[in-house]
Amino acid sequence: MKQFGNLAIVCAGRPDIVMTTQDGMVFVRSKVTGDTMSAPWDSDKKIERIIREVNFGAFGERRGA
Repeated sequence: MKQFGNLAIVCAGRPDIVMTTQDGMVFVRSKVTGDTMSAPWDSDKKIERIIREVNFGAFGERRGA
């Protein structure tokens, strides 16, 4: 299964994240910082890294801040 769908689900639950697609690429942008990550829509490894960043890394939700 492609990770693209998992990324869409993760981003859908985050009002501070915008996910777009264009020309075979997926882009994820933080509304807070303006930072953007991108990957080809079918690159599971790169999209898994983006999912990890959205959940736990640079784009992770800041609880209690």
